[in-house]
Amino acid sequence: MFKKFFIVLLFFVSKNIFASDAKPVADSLVTSTGHVSQMPHPLMVLPFLVLLLLIATGPIIYKHFWERNYHKISILLGLVVVSYYIAFLNDFKSVEHSVTEYISFIALLTSLFIASGSILIKVNFKAAPISNVLFLLFGAVISNLIGTTGASMLLIRPFIKMNRERMKPYLIIFFIFIVSNIGGALTPIGDPPLFLGFLRGVPFFWVIENVFGIWSIGILIALLIFFLFDISNKKKAETVNEKGKYLVELKGSKNLIYFLIIIIAVFIDPKVMHWVPSLSPLPFGIREIIMFSVAVASFKTADLEILKANEFDFEPIKEVAYLFIGIFLTMIPALQLIAYESRVYSHYLTQTTFYWSTGALSSVLDNAPTYLNFLSAAMGKFGLDINLASDVKHFVTVDEVYLRAISVGAVFFGAMTYIGNGPNFMVKSISERAGIEMPSFFTYIVKYSLPILLPIFAIIWFLFFRG
Repeated sequence: MFKKFFIVLLFFVSKNIFASDAKPVADSLVTSTGHVSQMPHPLMVLPFLVLLLLIATGPIIYKHFWERNYHKISILLGLVVVSYYIAFLNDFKSVEHSVTEYISFIALLTSLFIASGSILIKVNFKAAPISNVLFLLFGAVISNLIGTTGASMLLIRPFIKMNRERMKPYLIIFFIFIVSNIGGALTPIGDPPLFLGFLRGVPFFWVIENVFGIWSIGILIALLIFFLFDISNKKKAETVNEKGKYLVELKGSKNLIYFLIIIIAVFIDPKVMHWVPSLSPLPFGIREIIMFSVAVASFKTADLEILKANEFDFEPIKEVAYLFIGIFLTMIPALQLIAYESRVYSHYLTQTTFYWSTGALSSVLDNAPTYLNFLSAAMGKFGLDINLASDVKHFVTVDEVYLRAISVGAVFFGAMTYIGNGPNFMVKSISERAGIEMPSFFTYIVKYSLPILLPIFAIIWFLFFRG
């Protein structure tokens, strides 16, 4: 069934990781950003693999050491890769591009995190399977309007509070599945890879027009499985609706204007609006300046009672910032090797291999550059250039099945691990600080994502991408 997928995957591994020679795989690579870069040695993937291993084992085996030193380890491993690229490959462009992407990534997450912390949502109804299903469905829908990060940060605290007396880890896990990942697959605002596609020339409404059916089935099955989990939860919520109170109360609504500014800022980019000036060679633009400014303004003007009620602190975003700077830097060699192989052997890649390959790598790599690299490979099958907006628009209209497979794979599979998408780690951190014992990195995968998500993704493949 997946014969071609496994052949390609086995070829990548045998050719790159276990190569007996010490030479780079190829002399150069034209990356998805349009610049030429010398190929890294396959052994330079090791810092990334080490970082993933430490993230997975640190909180379990050597928790106190990890909590005190994770930021140093992440930065150190990132600097190993940076030093290699600058000193041995004389390649500043790859490092610069990765740093630029990281700044955009953390600017968006930070601004949404702080803006959501200034808003308090109180629910005054009894937590039950049906109300939880409706709550998660609402979160999935609005994640397309304010991003999976915004929806996650805005809703995770009230979700925890309404289920306080019946809290079990599966509640948070399904929140990550549905609100932090799968829900945001309908608009470029919903998830970063879709936004990058929009910047490259994919029409804004293409996603909802082509992915809505897949999204609906994915959300429906996930909610059905969650409902079966939740009705087996014998603990009953003690909180009931108080007479005279609204079912849902919103405090700090004036801060919603900050969300609007952040959403508008997403489009303030020279690639979208040609009149927007570029700040090159600075690794950020006007968009990032606006987002960081909103973060500062939102915190400075926040109601202290709301921040206290939300148990707001900077630890979750601090953890994400430190770990993901290491991830963004150490994954540079991995992404370049993948990009090279996928383009050279793109004739082996069908919609099946694009779906599963994009998904598998989006589980452990940042899904935004993974999306771009596989989109570049898919367009290369037809002699098209990802750097030309006209080629992207032609590809969308003629060969949209590949783009659909890549888009769904990048967004949906981000739920497979804690590091698959930025909001996952933030939700985990907030939940742990609320006293919830979250599953470890491996337990999350073995107990939840593999037995629950993988069958859902297999059904989606069978219905839409097995041709």
